[in-house]
Amino acid sequence: MDFSAERKRLIDLCIQIQQIPAPTGAEETRARWVADYLRSLGYDAELDSLHNVYACVRGQERAPALAVTAHTDTVFPATTDLTVRHDTAHRRIFGPGIGDNSMGVASLLWLAQVLRDTAPLPVDVWLVANVGEEGNGDLRGMRAAVDRLQPVLGAAIVIEGMGISRIVHQALASRRYAIEVTAPGGHSWSDFGAASAIHVLVQLAAELTQLRPPSAPRTTFNVGVIEGGTSVNTIAQQARLELDLRSEDTAALASMIGQVQAIVGRYQTVRWQQAGVAVTTTVIGDRPGGAIADDHPLVEAAIRSLHAAEVKPQLSMRISSTDANIPLSRGIPAVCIGVTDGGNAHRTDEWIATTPIGRGLRHLLALTTWAATWLGQNR
Repeated sequence: MDFSAERKRLIDLCIQIQQIPAPTGAEETRARWVADYLRSLGYDAELDSLHNVYACVRGQERAPALAVTAHTDTVFPATTDLTVRHDTAHRRIFGPGIGDNSMGVASLLWLAQVLRDTAPLPVDVWLVANVGEEGNGDLRGMRAAVDRLQPVLGAAIVIEGMGISRIVHQALASRRYAIEVTAPGGHSWSDFGAASAIHVLVQLAAELTQLRPPSAPRTTFNVGVIEGGTSVNTIAQQARLELDLRSEDTAALASMIGQVQAIVGRYQTVRWQQAGVAVTTTVIGDRPGGAIADDHPLVEAAIRSLHAAEVKPQLSMRISSTDANIPLSRGIPAVCIGVTDGGNAHRTDEWIATTPIGRGLRHLLALTTWAATWLGQNR
């Protein structure tokens, strides 16, 4: 196959997908477009209640099956200007969500067409365009997909548009909280002295910034959102923040969670309750950890596949939070791979490089074929 010749077709497909808004939680329009495209290729594509799209490339055996997935959602609101800009001098294409993950979804559809036109593989390959990977989507689409396929699922390949040289096979665990404060509030002059939800929350947030996570295993925290109040001359009745905790190690993450709970607990005592202050926490994200070893056959196959595609693997980039978290957390071998180079992810000037796309497609097809053969040999 002339993978370089396939590049233009994939770019055109990528831009068609990118032009369909798909914020996390509102992926239906893009999902239906993907399902219609798969049907045009002859697949019996199906949507579930979350708007995950499923299509099966029938193999010689039903199980253990391989899942190849790409998330349809983006971080951008539906009102975002999705205009695409071509930089021919540097062979780049700019546009919100062009790499994360329009290129990934386009590659999944390209794979669907290629596999349709080749001899059946040893096992079924399930193609899944799933929702809810970004932000507070909390991997809900991948959870549902693995729940559905787990009785037959033997391994998974997750496609991201960017990061062609990466092979992610360790799942970065995370826990996310919304911490909300309510208080009596009032007028800033006449009710001065009444408890303010904002004043309490910023004190609590200041304590959170004093958390001291270990440097090894790498563990991080971030207060990413803080909001509340109604006006400059109003003592706030409500305020909230969103906190992100991550770690390479589940025990280290549990330790951080314990520290956060201790800080919050100090604002849930009788003294604060008597002042009319209530502090609540809600888990808004819980991404499980998991991993396969550096020498797992699937990882080694991905390394060989990159070398064959003339791409040098970045072996240090093996841990991240991706849809692969879900199968890895359940003991199902999985890797997350990229299709091309890119940058400025989650920014409106996000970009992809067009030159490496042919090598990325070669990598994707080779790894998919190898994984299906491997599963067939080990059933």
